Order: sequence, then structure tokens, then C-alpha cells
Amino acid sequence: MWLFLIFVTIPIIEIALFIQVGGWLGLWPTLGIVILTALLGTVLVRQQGLQAMGQIKSNLNELRDPTESLAHGAMILASGLLLLTPGFFTDAVGFSLLVSPVRLALFNYLRSKVTVQTFGGPTPGSQQHQTTPSSADIIDGEFSELDDIDLQKPPSGPPSGWTRH
Repeated sequence: MWLFLIFVTIPIIEIALFIQVGGWLGLWPTLGIVILTALLGTVLVRQQGLQAMGQIKSNLNELRDPTESLAHGAMILASGLLLLTPGFFTDAVGFSLLVSPVRLALFNYLRSKVTVQTFGGPTPGSQQHQTTPSSADIIDGEFSELDDIDLQKPPSGPPSGWTRH
């Protein structure tokens, strides 16, 4: 139900703001502001997004918990989506998500609402999973192909010991 309210309320807020700002400034300055915020938002989102990706990579390489960096990256992505959406309300929310203390406060709020039970990965000094087979995984053997005629003949000699009769 709350998602429905968001999808109805936000466009109503945006339309009301467009009418108000358009009445004060006129059509062309209002459209100019919308285009300018989209361009500025794109530049800022790209810059901060690259920083967030670097932080995520650093956390993963150092085997630290990447949760906070991933959350910041997700909020920067959401910021980009909001800044590309035409409107003053969405731009205000989008620009606020580009401010690090706002993201940190939102992250801390969300972290208080979510319980993480475990975070795992290899510990420093532990052996990684081997991708190549070791000598213990290899079975040496010989084979020969049998024709259909050979399969119809009963085996000769005693059982091999691999099967039970």
C-alpha cells in the first residue's frame, strides 16, 4: 500500500512544483533548471560512483565487510536515477543522497532495522578453494571399447571382485 502512495504522491508533488516554479520563473528558465540539474547530477554521480566502486574493491581485496560501501554505492545509484528523472522534488532527494553525511545517516538508520547474522569469506592465511585437481582427485585406469557382440557374450572367468554375485 505504501508503494502505491509513493507512486501517486511523488508525481503530484512534482506537478505542483512545476506549476509553482514555472509561474515564478517562466517556461524556459524552468526547463533550463531541469536540464542543468540532470547534467550536474550525471557528473557528480559518475565521480562519486567511481569512488564507491574503488572503496568496494578495496574492502573486498582486504577481506573487510563491504556492506557500508555497497550501501553507499546503491544510494549513489538511486541518486542518479532520481536526478535523471525530471522534477524538483526528485532532484532535491537525489542531490541529498550525494551528500556523504546524509548517506551515512540513512545507512545507520537502515542498519539499525536490519540484522546481519554472518559475513564470511576466507580468513587471512587460510587456503583458498583449489580450482585445479590435486593428485588425490585423479584415478589412473585403462579402458577398451567393446562391440555390441561382446556385450551379449557372458563374461569368462571368475568375478573381478568389483561386483557381487
